Amino acid sequence: MGVKKKKDMQVTALTVCHQDLETLRSLADEEGKNLASLLLHCVQLTDGVSQIHCVKQIVPLLEKADKNGACDPSIQSCLDILAGIYFSLSLKNPLKKVLASSLNGLPEFFLTEAIQSFTSRLQEELNTTDLYSYRKVIDNISSCMENFDLGRACVNNLLKNVLHFLQKSLIEILEENRKFAGNHIVQTQLMNDLLVGTRVSVMLVQKIQDFQRIHLKMSSSPTWQSMCGLLSIFTKFLIDDDLLQTIQSTSGLAVILFIKAMFHPPEGIPDLVSSLLLHSVDCAGTPDWVLSCCRSLCCSPVSHSALLFLCQGTLTMLDWQDGRMGPSGEALLLNIVHVLFTLSSQIKESTLELFLSRILASWTNSAIHVLESSSLSLKDSLNGNSSIVGKLLEYVYTHWEHPLDALRHQTKIIFRNVLQMHQLTKDKSDSEASGLAADRFICELTESLLRLEWHVKGKYMCLGCLVDYTGIGHILALAKTIPSQILEVMGDQSLVPYASDLLETMFRSHKSHLKSQAVNSTWIDEWHETWVSPLLFILCEGSLDQKSYVIDYYLPKLLNCSPESLSYMVNILQTSADAKSGSSNSRGALGALMACLRTARAHGHLQSATDAWRDLVSGARIKQGLIHQHCQVRIDTLGLLCESNRSTEIVSTEEMQWIQFFITYNLNSQSPGVRQQICSLLKKLFCRIQESSQVLYKLEQSRSKHEPENELSKQHPSVSLQQYKNFMSSICNSLFEALFPGSSYPTRFSALTILGSIAEVFPVPEGQVQTVYQLSHDIDVGRFQTLMECFTSTFEEVKILAFDLLMKLPKTVVQFQDSEKLQGLFWAALELSTSTKPYDCVTASYLLNFLIWQNALPSGLSACSQTQQAACGGETSALVAERNTLMVIKCLLENLEEDVSQAENSLLQAAASSPLYGRVHCITGALRRLSLNSLQLVSEWRPVVEKLLLVSYRLSAVVSPVIQSSSPEGLIPMDTDSESASRLQTILSEIQPRDTNGYFSQARILKERDSFDVEDLNASVPNIGASAEIKGKERKACDVTAQMVLVCCWRSMKEVALLLGTLCQLLPLQPMPEPPSGLLTVQQVKEIGDYFKQHLLQSRHRGAFELAYTGFVKLTEILNRCPNVSLQKLPEHWLWNVLEEIKCSDPSSKLCATRRSAGIPFYIQALLASEPKKGKMDLLKITMKELISLAGPTDDSQSTVPQVHALNILRALFRDTRLGENIIPYVADGAKAAILGFTSPVWAVRNSSTLLFSTLITRIFGVKRGKDELSKKNRMTGSEFFSRFPELYPFLLQQLEAVANTVDSDAGELNRHPSMFLLLLVLGRLYPSPMDGTSSPLSMAPFIPFVMRCGHSPVYRSREMAARALVPFVMADEIPDMIRTLLAKLPNSTDQCFRQNHIHGTLLQVFHLLQAFSDSKCRPNTYFQQELADVALCTQAKLWLAERQNPCLVTRAVYIDILFLLTRYLDNPTRGSHPALEHLGFWGDVRRIISRSELITGFPYTFMVPGLPQYLQSLTKLAIAAVWAGAAQAGEQSRDSPISFSQLLESSFPEVRLLTLEALLERFSAAASGSGEKGLPPLLWNMGGTFLMLALKEDHPECFCKILKILHRMDPSEWLPQTEHCIHLTPKEFLIWTMDVASNERSEIQSVALRLASKVIAHHMQTCEEARDSVVPTLKRWVRLVASSCGEHLPTEARLAAAAALTSTAPVLLTSPHPVLELQDTLALWRCVLSLLQSEEQAVRDAATETVATAMSQENTCRSTA
Repeated sequence: MGVKKKKDMQVTALTVCHQDLETLRSLADEEGKNLASLLLHCVQLTDGVSQIHCVKQIVPLLEKADKNGACDPSIQSCLDILAGIYFSLSLKNPLKKVLASSLNGLPEFFLTEAIQSFTSRLQEELNTTDLYSYRKVIDNISSCMENFDLGRACVNNLLKNVLHFLQKSLIEILEENRKFAGNHIVQTQLMNDLLVGTRVSVMLVQKIQDFQRIHLKMSSSPTWQSMCGLLSIFTKFLIDDDLLQTIQSTSGLAVILFIKAMFHPPEGIPDLVSSLLLHSVDCAGTPDWVLSCCRSLCCSPVSHSALLFLCQGTLTMLDWQDGRMGPSGEALLLNIVHVLFTLSSQIKESTLELFLSRILASWTNSAIHVLESSSLSLKDSLNGNSSIVGKLLEYVYTHWEHPLDALRHQTKIIFRNVLQMHQLTKDKSDSEASGLAADRFICELTESLLRLEWHVKGKYMCLGCLVDYTGIGHILALAKTIPSQILEVMGDQSLVPYASDLLETMFRSHKSHLKSQAVNSTWIDEWHETWVSPLLFILCEGSLDQKSYVIDYYLPKLLNCSPESLSYMVNILQTSADAKSGSSNSRGALGALMACLRTARAHGHLQSATDAWRDLVSGARIKQGLIHQHCQVRIDTLGLLCESNRSTEIVSTEEMQWIQFFITYNLNSQSPGVRQQICSLLKKLFCRIQESSQVLYKLEQSRSKHEPENELSKQHPSVSLQQYKNFMSSICNSLFEALFPGSSYPTRFSALTILGSIAEVFPVPEGQVQTVYQLSHDIDVGRFQTLMECFTSTFEEVKILAFDLLMKLPKTVVQFQDSEKLQGLFWAALELSTSTKPYDCVTASYLLNFLIWQNALPSGLSACSQTQQAACGGETSALVAERNTLMVIKCLLENLEEDVSQAENSLLQAAASSPLYGRVHCITGALRRLSLNSLQLVSEWRPVVEKLLLVSYRLSAVVSPVIQSSSPEGLIPMDTDSESASRLQTILSEIQPRDTNGYFSQARILKERDSFDVEDLNASVPNIGASAEIKGKERKACDVTAQMVLVCCWRSMKEVALLLGTLCQLLPLQPMPEPPSGLLTVQQVKEIGDYFKQHLLQSRHRGAFELAYTGFVKLTEILNRCPNVSLQKLPEHWLWNVLEEIKCSDPSSKLCATRRSAGIPFYIQALLASEPKKGKMDLLKITMKELISLAGPTDDSQSTVPQVHALNILRALFRDTRLGENIIPYVADGAKAAILGFTSPVWAVRNSSTLLFSTLITRIFGVKRGKDELSKKNRMTGSEFFSRFPELYPFLLQQLEAVANTVDSDAGELNRHPSMFLLLLVLGRLYPSPMDGTSSPLSMAPFIPFVMRCGHSPVYRSREMAARALVPFVMADEIPDMIRTLLAKLPNSTDQCFRQNHIHGTLLQVFHLLQAFSDSKCRPNTYFQQELADVALCTQAKLWLAERQNPCLVTRAVYIDILFLLTRYLDNPTRGSHPALEHLGFWGDVRRIISRSELITGFPYTFMVPGLPQYLQSLTKLAIAAVWAGAAQAGEQSRDSPISFSQLLESSFPEVRLLTLEALLERFSAAASGSGEKGLPPLLWNMGGTFLMLALKEDHPECFCKILKILHRMDPSEWLPQTEHCIHLTPKEFLIWTMDVASNERSEIQSVALRLASKVIAHHMQTCEEARDSVVPTLKRWVRLVASSCGEHLPTEARLAAAAALTSTAPVLLTSPHPVLELQDTLALWRCVLSLLQSEEQAVRDAATETVATAMSQENTCRSTA
């Protein structure tokens, strides 16, 4: 909202040496007017900004001296000192740039002297021999060449020396870097120096003109020798993979640049570079200096990275403009792209992939430059239909879904450049003559993109480029509904940014196109119809997510493009809002209206709030929005009031009233997201009040000086300011009232957050700053007490908010006057810190922190406190807080020592009376509030930290036996039978606890109860003896359960881990051996690391090792930044140790081989994740190689423990998001290990392999984003998958071949092939794409025969998976041929020998291929229909498989499913044509199959027949399709349908009835909601009697439920009069029957029956008097039914049904002016409404509000008609 203030510029002041200072003093004149005086004054200033002003006066002073003609001898000395100052300043100091800028204007008279001074000073710099000063010299050389004429001149003068220095410095720095191998902090600095040195060398060659003449010089010249030396160094850098890739990249630029500068003649450069890239250097024809300097590039194999960076250097450093390099340059251009394509298939490291994408984009830019004046042959090589462009597009298609955003962005650049290249390759005359329609490349590209699914992100990007290239007209002509299609996908958050950007590109293009062609303003109507109308439909009717994302992303862009469209939208929405305002499930038009107005105001399209209310929306509608049932409507209305594009806009009186009204009803929102939005919007409002109040104060001052009135405020500023004060006080009153004892968590959270915002926005005024409101003025003792009571909340968020708010208040507000109360608070906090309730120790922590930071500790806390306080009278608040923290920690530490001593005597007593974790939590909380890197009381902290560590280790030793046992969750022997107790003996002997009371010495049998009395220990266990007595505290009875001991132990371990992690931050980061400021010694850090190692590697309890991991991560992050080399190398040392321990699989090892390796993966995860990401990640690379080798199959069958550990660790690493793309190169090897591990005979290996495989599937295909397991959102095209993981191609093919060859042996043996499941699971997640190329070396064709053979598996699930997996391997165009081939393989009815498994697998493959072809829509409808018609003809040849001739019901069912698919996709003829299936005689075959089926003839089977349910469902679906088809054609000609709905409903099989009822329910629901196109078909008219009869005799629960739902959906007037005729029940008796059902049946049926009964009652009440009177006696029972359905213990559906019943009857029973019910019954119904309004379920509350809204609207109607 507000404008951020610019930070004050920090400039380091310049200084000079003592000698130069004395020189200036001696040269300064008395008047202070010469240059020496100015410099002396400048040097004496301590403020860098002031020095800048002095420096700017130097040149004007010299210009004045030049005009006067005065030749001051001191100027030479001053210029010399100025040169020294310049070279002494750091590169980033603004003074350096200001000085250079000033000296650029130096008078010519002084130029020679200045150049001499700067040259001599630079020479001194170049003579430096200190390696760690080289960086400063290199920076000075760089600054000399950067916009500094003097500097460039002196570098030119010293060119030979500069080149020699750069050569020497780079060699020495490289050698120093090798010496410090392993010290990544020093290495990072040295590598950065190498990078800067390389960049400066490149800059030198580019900016110094003399290099153009280098080739003329003799090879013996020093300059030439230095150039050769530098070229050799850069070549070495380029091929050195141990250096940073940025150094290699820059070296690639330098190598090409130096060759370009040194090689003669220039025409031969392209050929030389081509030979380097293609590794075909002709040694005989190449100059000796090239062979000498670049020998490793010329004569040895070059790494992929070196070749890549050489291509980058070529594209960047050679001149590609206007084809200046001629034919050889064009050949070089083509060679580069072929090299890049080769590298693309070989490079898998994410950083190199990113480099490659950028270089490819750079290549396309260079190609555009060359094509502007190129030969015809090059144009032919780069036109749209060329192989190069095809490969570029294939690269785009396989990488546009890449996880790296930067890489996806490069694909967009490449695609856009490809379009431009295509444009340049076309002849101008041709392109003018033939439009877009004739451009086959563009047309095919557009059509293929439009055929893609909308979940492909790259589709949006490429379509946007096409719109920019061709305009929107071409795309709208192909897909007129594309705006609606894109808006439809905006419910998916991952696609929203792409979709909104594409829409913006499209509507802007469309607007400019229409405006350019229009002669009047009517074009806007077409634009509105195309872009605004779909938007309004989504805002009113779309899903919740769709609306939210459209409002946030699309609406602002649309209004920014066309602000005038707002009035058009508002007019439509106002009209709709009058008709329907929305509900709890729908925003309605009112919600859409508020969203539009909010967005418009926030983006400045509404000039002022007042105008908006008067012109666009009424105040009543605003209030309606503020308390709307739908939370987002309330938020949007509040946003309309709070948000404004002007942060100083005055808040009107009406706005303040509405805000107050809103707060009254909305503080208790149950949704966390809604609460956060409310608090955020109100904070924006408070910012507006604060900033506009400052304007009002200024306005008030100006008015007091009789200045004219400002338009900003229409009333006097003082009135507005007073209104602000009153409003803020009123808000605070409401908020504090909401904090009453017992208020809910949502209310407290909202109130405290808003109060915190007020305290933050209206700070305590300082100086002359005025503030309109101060929260402290409205806080009295009572309110302060209210805030303190918030600490007792069980929710930590409430405690945090209360603490933060108290800390924001001035100390005068929270001063304690009562010392006894203060003492009591402190001791209460200490008492809470030992509570057995974990949230109490959190309260204690916040309470102690509050007392510490408010300096409100009791005076008697320590013996020395009074003297300390006397000594610190003038101390800063930070020091006081530090001293207070120290005292509190000492106090807590003393208490903790006592508690640990007690726990050492009896862990049970400690767990029951004073758990240990609370004290530690309070200590950690106190430490976290301090800035640990700037402690002042270091000497006092050292012994405390040492003691803390010792006590922590003692505490850990007490509780660790429980955590590290093999069964921590059930450790304490609480069993009640001797057998269970004896099983615990092993655990007890394992942990050997340190209790002295002997309780753990053996397993015991206790009384049959959940807890025990410590007093009864001696009686229960006589052999314990006197040692079992509990000493220390007063002897008392206490109940201890196993869970209490476990909680005490693992929470204690958690707090110790977090404490040690916090203490790690005390480790100083200064590069000194033992700095005096350091509180931790190296030995203590090593001990902390060993502690974490022990507990992570040995703990079994997940809670314990997960939290130890949190502390260990902090330690490893600190160690990696530590300058101490021994500490810095600790993580690496620990890593090698644990890997060795894993590899050796020693039986004596304490590593946990169960529980998914427990803490071991966490330990390795912490060590690897903290490794610096900017380095080479060597630890990760080496570790992954070790783990993958361990995870593979092993010949040693004795021990598989290392393999299990490796698989579990790999799983953790692949899941760790911090490793990012660095882990991706190992995914293929991980997948191999998982698939091979799945075949292991050892269960532990198979289990770990399964978990690893699951993680890899998520890592490859993304987190599951839909309910459908095989949703295309979590799939990948085959080409993209195998291009990202090419190693998996031969592996999967080989494994699949091995499985397919033995999947179905002739002997009939069952071979399950465990790995088949994983193989088909991976392959099934691939899908075909219209963009896939056919010439890829990773062709999917070899997989097809093996996948097809897997379909012959005797395992049903495997056949299904093989069918799904086959789909991605068949191109969409080839699917019909593949289907026909598969159908031809099916046996004929005359064949004697065939296997049903083979038939089933083949049919499943046909089914899934047909489904994929139908969904792909890859060709126009005529092609699609023709191909399906051909398939239908083929199916007719094998129809016997769907008839009784085929004895197998499973295969019969699948064949019928295929027929059903064909009926769905083929029987949709275009207008004026006959249905394709009828033409083929297909429906005749279907009718014959149905008429001969068991649906007509009856079933000879029982449920024991395999596949019967499946067959029944398939047959029923086909029969229903036949009935609908017959009904649709009944108007054309009479036709006998083989079956009717009545026959289906009378079937004896529930599967048949259920499917039929579901189909009918769908039609009745559509007709009832009005979404059906033509209402109810005639076939379903007058079916009420049928359903009534079915209802009485149906005994299947699901079918019965569906029948009741259908009756509920139908109009009662259609079927209720038929009850007496059809089922011999009067309407009243039917109602009683319905209520009987609602009383006795199971819950779902009860709910439907209650809804039906309520609808019948409402119908009776609204008809004649006689009908109403007849049902009145039954209403009491109905009221009891409703009341019994409102219980909170009941299912949600029952309460929703009760709410629906109340809503449907509200107008006739709750608010009728003529009451029907007795008062008691009416009140009972209202009690139900209130009960439902307080339900914990949001859906139930929303449904109950519908009841209230209906009742209120009815009441208003009655009043208006009265």
